[in-house]
Amino acid sequence: MNPTSSKTQWSPDSWSRFETLQQPVYRDAAALKQAVDSLTALPPIVVSWEVDELKRRLGLAQRGEAFVLQGGDCAESLEDCESSHIVQQLKVLLQMSLVLVHGLRQPIIRVGRFAGQYAKPRSADTETKDGVTLPSYRGDIVNRAPFDAASREPDPQLLLRGYERAALTLNFVRALIDGGFTDLHHPELWDLEFMRHSSKYDEYKRIVDSLSDSMRFFESLTGRPVHDANKVDFYSSHEGLHLLYEQAQTRYISRCHQWYNLSTHMPWIGVRTAALNGGHVEYFRGIANPVGVKVGATAEPEYLAELIRTLNPTAEPGRLALIHRLGATKIDEALPRLIEAVRRSGQEVLWICDPMHGNTESTSTGVKTRRFDNILGELEAAFKIHHEMGSRLGGVHLELTGENVTECTGGARGLSDTDLARAYRSTVDPRLNFEQAIEVAMRISRHSSIAR
Repeated sequence: MNPTSSKTQWSPDSWSRFETLQQPVYRDAAALKQAVDSLTALPPIVVSWEVDELKRRLGLAQRGEAFVLQGGDCAESLEDCESSHIVQQLKVLLQMSLVLVHGLRQPIIRVGRFAGQYAKPRSADTETKDGVTLPSYRGDIVNRAPFDAASREPDPQLLLRGYERAALTLNFVRALIDGGFTDLHHPELWDLEFMRHSSKYDEYKRIVDSLSDSMRFFESLTGRPVHDANKVDFYSSHEGLHLLYEQAQTRYISRCHQWYNLSTHMPWIGVRTAALNGGHVEYFRGIANPVGVKVGATAEPEYLAELIRTLNPTAEPGRLALIHRLGATKIDEALPRLIEAVRRSGQEVLWICDPMHGNTESTSTGVKTRRFDNILGELEAAFKIHHEMGSRLGGVHLELTGENVTECTGGARGLSDTDLARAYRSTVDPRLNFEQAIEVAMRISRHSSIAR
C-alpha cells in the first residue's frame, strides 16, 4: 500500500495496515486495548491553537526570520517528573536562548524535548548480558531500564503513566511561564548554581547585562515594555515512535477540519522509522502538526522528494522540518547532496541541524559518549555549507540537560574518557551538560551574518 494515496483514506489508525518498525510486542492484547482505550478517553495534553501558532513561528524560521532551539533529554524518565529537574531543563534552555537572541538578533523559538520523550528506538530487539537475553529497554513508556525479566517486559500501563507525567510536566511549565519565571527582565531567576563556577560564566553574565541594559533603555525611551519580554513561550516535542500512544491522543478539530496529534506540539520521525511505505510516514501525513524528520547521510534525492510531497503536499510554511544528523566526518559530503535534492524537488523545508546523533561512539571500555569537538565541528560545517549553497540553517536540535553530568567528553573543562564515570546518568544516549550547552549557544551566536 502506498502512503501517498488519497488523503481521504487516512485515519488515526490507518498506519496499522503498513509495516511499522520499532513497536513493542505486548503479550496481553486485552490489557493493551484497555490501556489504549483509557488513553483515548483522556483530555489532550496540548491544544490545536498552540500547535497552529508553533507552525506559524516555524514558518518564520524557514524564511530566516527566527531560529529554532530544540533541546532536552535523550529519553525522559518517569522518575524525573519532579520540579527541580523540570526547572533545571527550562533554565538551561532559557540561558541558551538568551545567548542566541543576543548574538543572532532574531526571535528564538524554544522547543523542548520534554513532556512525552519517553520512547526510544533501539538497534536490536534484545540485549544480552552474561549469557542472559532480554528485550531491549525502549523507554519508560514501554518497559523499565533494570536488566531483569520483569522490568524488560513491555507493560501497557506505562502508556498511561507516560501520559500522566507528560501532562504534569507541561502543566508545571505553563504555570512557571504564567507566573513570570521566563520574564526576560529577571534572568537571575534562571541561574544554575553550578554555572557560577563555569569558565563561561563571565561571558554569559556580560550578555545578560547587555540585554538587560538594552531593554531598560528602550522601555525608558518609549514608555512601553519590550514586546513579549515578560513571558517567553515553550513548546513541547518528542519522537512520535509509539504509534498506539500517538493514535490515542489524535483528535479531529471540527473548526479546522483537520486531525491533530494533541500529545505534543511537534512530533518527529526518527531515521530508523522514516521509510516511505512505513507506518510512521503514513500516520504523520494525516496530522496537522508541524513535523520533523531525521535524515541521515544515506538519504537519496528521490526519497527526499517523495517524502516532502507525502508529508507536505500543499507546501505549507513551517509544516515540515528536515533535521539532518550526519556526523562531523560525513557532513561535508552528505549535506550538499541533501540541500541540492530538496532544491531540485522544487519544495522548501525548514532545515535543522542535529549534531549529536551522527557523532555517537564508544570508549575503549564500552561507554557510549560524544566528543564535544565533533559536535561543534558538525554544527560549524552546517552553517558554512548552508550559507555557501544559498540555503538557510533555521535551527539546532540537541540532547542536553541542566544537570552537571559528565556524558560528553571535551568542552571548556576538557572532560576525558575517565571523567565519564563521575556523573554519567543517561539511560540511553549521552547529553551535553549545562556548561557544554552554553558553549554551543555561544558558538551559534557568532553566526548572525549567515543564520539569516
